[in-house]
Formats: sequence, structure tokens, C-alpha cells
Amino acid sequence: MIFSYKGWRRVFLFCFGLFLGTAFCMKWMEADFRVSDQLFTMIGLEISYDKARVMEIFSQLDDKVRTILSYHLYFDFAFMAGVYTGIASLCMMARYRVRNRFTRQLLLFLAVLQVLALGCDVRENLYLLSWLPGRVIGDEFGLYHGIVFLKWALALAGAVLSIPLQFRKRMDG
Repeated sequence: MIFSYKGWRRVFLFCFGLFLGTAFCMKWMEADFRVSDQLFTMIGLEISYDKARVMEIFSQLDDKVRTILSYHLYFDFAFMAGVYTGIASLCMMARYRVRNRFTRQLLLFLAVLQVLALGCDVRENLYLLSWLPGRVIGDEFGLYHGIVFLKWALALAGAVLSIPLQFRKRMDG
């Protein structure tokens, strides 16, 4: 199926709404992410906490926080659909604003790579959900961080290239 600029814009607007709604719900839940009266964050679980800290957090969760964290991770699946499809839509919309063949191909490539970013985010969530019951985190923690890094790199590359191009004058045709 080939979309026009307006078609991709409709997809983007839907995804943006999905992104906003799920982001609001997940941010609201994060206020309850506490272990021993200390707040922890999803960004910390993804990026900054080491293996020992993640194991410590998951082993000390009470049932209420464990349940809220699992809801957050399930909401994240809907969030992912909005984010990565939205970034892919931005890349496709930006293709209509540039003439340079290399840039157009790069934008198409980054749009397609959002499927890989989505897969990385899904795998990341599956790791977190499997560790949530307090299961011992094995050697996969290094792979987990590699997946998180790849997800962020692909998503940011697509967004950083396509968003500024949205402010350019649209090409004719």
C-alpha cells in the first residue's frame, strides 16, 4: 500500500494520540514505583541501574508495586505501537519534503528500522516481565542493555532526522 503525505499524517496523528494517552497513564503509575521508600524509574531499569540494583529492586517489590509495574509494562506495548509507528510515519512524511535521493532512501531505511526498534522494545519488556517475579537475572543482562541501546539509537535516529525536515517546505507533487 502506498500512502500519500496526508495518509502518513493521519497515521502519525493517530499514533501521536496513542503515544500521549499511554504516556500519561504510564507516568501516572510511576509515582508508585517505590522500594523501601525509595523511588525507582523505568529509565533507571532500562539504562542506568546495574544488574545488582535491578535484582535488588525486583527482589524487594511488594505485591502492590509488582502489580503496578506489570501494568506499566503491559501499557508499554500500546505505547510502543504509537511511538515506533509514529516515528516511521514522520520519516515517510519527511521523504515528501526532500529531493535528495540519498536522504529519501535514508528516511525510508529509518522508517523500516522502526520495526526492529519495536522488536527490541518488545524483547526488553519481555525480559523485565520475566525478571519481575524475582527470578535471578543471568548472563542475559548484557544482551538486555544492548537491546535497549539499539532501540534508543534507532528511534532517536529516525526522530532526529525526520522532525526538522517537517519544517521544510513540501515538495511539489
